[in-house]
Amino acid sequence: MSFQAYLDNIKAKTGKTPDDFRKLARDKGLASHGEIVAWLKAEIWLGHGHANAIAQLLINPGAHKAAPEAKLDALFSGKKVAWRKAYDQIATKLARFGPDLELAPNRTYINVLRGGKKIAILQPAAAERFDIGIKLKGVKPTARLEPAGSWNAMVTHRVRITDPKQLDAEVLAWLRQAYQAA
Repeated sequence: MSFQAYLDNIKAKTGKTPDDFRKLARDKGLASHGEIVAWLKAEIWLGHGHANAIAQLLINPGAHKAAPEAKLDALFSGKKVAWRKAYDQIATKLARFGPDLELAPNRTYINVLRGGKKIAILQPAAAERFDIGIKLKGVKPTARLEPAGSWNAMVTHRVRITDPKQLDAEVLAWLRQAYQAA
């Protein structure tokens, strides 16, 4: 789901715009990302993803408007730059799934979308690891395809990659399965 789609859904659910949330947060004296997310979840009844989107917008209003390539450059900066080549290779393979597949980077990971619906996330987690979250409802975890747990509520499973060679046919098969299920 794109950032704008998050905002549109929030407006439809609450009737409030980002400016409305900005004023309410200011009136409550909320300034940190965590305070804003907690408030939106507890009092406005937003889910974590939607609350996080509003909090990001309030804390850093221009961040979501950065060009996708600039967002990718930021994600793969510093010690995480080592994962950029592996990401580019998997992005090329994912694009072959179909014309409705979209890669939409944000500040912390790359959303993998089909028709605007999130099917996976790709995250350069650290210099030594690249994480892949995949929506595979009803699929039993394995040693490699572990439950996402509290890592990210937007996906059901997680694959931890510590070597670019691990971005293999098995990982692509799980991603294709999520794509086909969407």
